[in-house]
Amino acid sequence: MKPTLVVLAAGMGSRYGGLKQLDGVGPHEETIIDYSVYDAIRAGFGKVVFIVRESFVADFKEKVSARFDDRIQVEFVFQPMEPEIPGLGVVPRQKPWGTGHAMLVAKDVVNEPFAVINADDYYGISSFGLISDFLQNKVSSTHTAMVGFQLSKTLSPNGSVSRGVCEMNAERMLTTVIERTKIGWEGDRILFHEGDTTHELAPTTLVSMNFWGFHPDFFEDLERYFIEFAKANHENPKSEFYIPLIVNDLVQKGEIQVEVLESKEQWHGVTYAEDKPTVQKALSGMTEAGSYTSPLWK
Repeated sequence: MKPTLVVLAAGMGSRYGGLKQLDGVGPHEETIIDYSVYDAIRAGFGKVVFIVRESFVADFKEKVSARFDDRIQVEFVFQPMEPEIPGLGVVPRQKPWGTGHAMLVAKDVVNEPFAVINADDYYGISSFGLISDFLQNKVSSTHTAMVGFQLSKTLSPNGSVSRGVCEMNAERMLTTVIERTKIGWEGDRILFHEGDTTHELAPTTLVSMNFWGFHPDFFEDLERYFIEFAKANHENPKSEFYIPLIVNDLVQKGEIQVEVLESKEQWHGVTYAEDKPTVQKALSGMTEAGSYTSPLWK
């Protein structure tokens, strides 16, 4: 059974200043999503599910998925701002419930092992090969995976970023993933700030870029955790339910193992508008080197 790719594309890109999911960065105005789907098809994925806001699905289909919907099965599901939650009803919100809830809305259309990615991150060709091999040969309801990237290859020169800093045991199983904010180069060191304290991180530190591999049974845990989270946080209209939150808790309880698949790829993304020229140059270079066709979808 071919795995499915779930793409989290419902965010609005507040720091970037627009719908960066639809912004052309390739030589022929291809989006980052185009490259992710292209790499997924090459790695053996059979379906892609986009989590989007219903208000921009028409633009999304016209500008993105129409390019490849004859090459791979494509489905759309919508992340509502204010879903009805068992025991709570509709909770007033100022923003969606976060990446964990976004993934949960795909549960009725995903029945096979699946990977989850962000729409605005370029993960690299070999990263999709790593996760595809895992999903086709190793995944189970208690054995999941995360593609880890070297921290120095995930930073933006235009501002600080947030990353899930990972720790592993000798078997390369995840022991913790902790979200760190305000990470960036300061001189020749990588630092992050926590309150009034500054900490240094090694360039080779593995971090999560929200590239996960799961068995479809994971949706049962996800739904249970989301309801519990919503009940505990329904009075905070900005609280968000993140994927690492549930993964970390299940790991600590010994209910799942998360194998860390280390990618050597250089991450590219458009966290800030100023990042766009760098991404364009990188994709142009990879195209000239023969890693991608031009145009991408011939």
